[in-house]
Amino acid sequence: MRISDLLKMGFRSLFRRKVRTILTVLGVVIGCLFIIITISIGHGMDKSFETQVKEFGSLTMITIYTWGDIYDESGNWTGSQQQKLDKNLVEKIKSIDHVRAVTPVVNVNGTFYTGKYETRWSNMMAMDMAVFDDFEFPELQYGEYPSEENDSVFVFGSGQPEFFDSKNWRNYTPIELDLQKEKIYFKFNDWQYRRNEKKKEFVWQVNNIAKMVETKSEHDYYIYIDLGFYEKIYRQYANTLVLEDRKKALQELENYQQIRLNVDNIDHVEEVQDKLKEMGYQSYSVMQYIKPTIEASKTLQIIFFFLGAVSMFVSAISIANTMVMSIYERTKEIGIMKVLGCMVKDIRMLFLFEAGMIGFLGGVIGVAFSFVASFLINKYGQPLFGALMSGSQPAEGMAATFSIIPFYLPFLGLGISVVVGLLSGYFPARRATKISAIEAMRTEN
Repeated sequence: MRISDLLKMGFRSLFRRKVRTILTVLGVVIGCLFIIITISIGHGMDKSFETQVKEFGSLTMITIYTWGDIYDESGNWTGSQQQKLDKNLVEKIKSIDHVRAVTPVVNVNGTFYTGKYETRWSNMMAMDMAVFDDFEFPELQYGEYPSEENDSVFVFGSGQPEFFDSKNWRNYTPIELDLQKEKIYFKFNDWQYRRNEKKKEFVWQVNNIAKMVETKSEHDYYIYIDLGFYEKIYRQYANTLVLEDRKKALQELENYQQIRLNVDNIDHVEEVQDKLKEMGYQSYSVMQYIKPTIEASKTLQIIFFFLGAVSMFVSAISIANTMVMSIYERTKEIGIMKVLGCMVKDIRMLFLFEAGMIGFLGGVIGVAFSFVASFLINKYGQPLFGALMSGSQPAEGMAATFSIIPFYLPFLGLGISVVVGLLSGYFPARRATKISAIEAMRTEN
């Protein structure tokens, strides 16, 4: 049998019973649609998590602040309490299981200036640079991170050079300076302490500068220095203050504004936070807020996948039923084909082609509908999917990541549909090849 004859007979048979074919194809469409949407929501969640991690930090990072929130048994916020963050606490945290790295954090209050330009404000942090790799700091455009041999490096975020402005505070016109070409100086702000007029104002010339690549995260808007280096220059600055204020300034070195720790695995974040809570410290992690989102996402995907699997199973039964009914209706036709010398494999191929074509048509339509469904989910699904994926309230700005269909997914959905069709049509096709030609010729249409 020629391929053209096979195609002609197959299509003629499919369109002979249009309603039955359409209903069978519809089952495949629904199954294919749910499978693609399920996987696309999974990709949307992954993209959402990636965005949140870039914006808020690593999923394995835990932060302890000076002020910790207090919640009642129902989870309602009741107030906050001050937490003492010092070197003793850092050492205790290092002994907790699954803690990979710990660093104190000091928020530095200072100003950078060069010539007629200065920074109106500087988000500056002092950290232990020995653990930079553990906290996954971004790559550098130029320069090097601080080290034991060179601890005086100022690491600028990609957006920090844009905060330089003329010293005329009435007209805010920020410009971006080339940090490698400018001679930059740093000084601590004297807003809370009085300087000893007999001593020269403390000014540090910034000779070692590094700049990070853009990450769309907090790193873009911060300047980082080594904690040991900060303590060294801060003591020099404190020596320029009047005696009373000098003592107050030096006392600040005994406490930190934050303590950050990195856990070896996201599965251990909650365990470490519970241990900190037992020690009397409230902590914050991105994971504790994303966890409800992950659980809601998994639940949503399981529901859709279950619906898709059930629909595919029902469509497989429907395809098999359609093919069996077609064999009964075409028994005499099969007998004639055998009498005319048609080979058994051609008869099997004919019915497999019809079953596969039902799966193919259902897959093509299902893929098309899945793109429409993905578009509608992203555009109008904010109230439902936003609440489910954030665990409470819709997440602003996440509408474009509810459903993402990657390049391979339409082909996967189409392939599954065709395979389901071929598998469903195999046994009916095999049965058609075993029909006796003599008995088939006696059958009435």
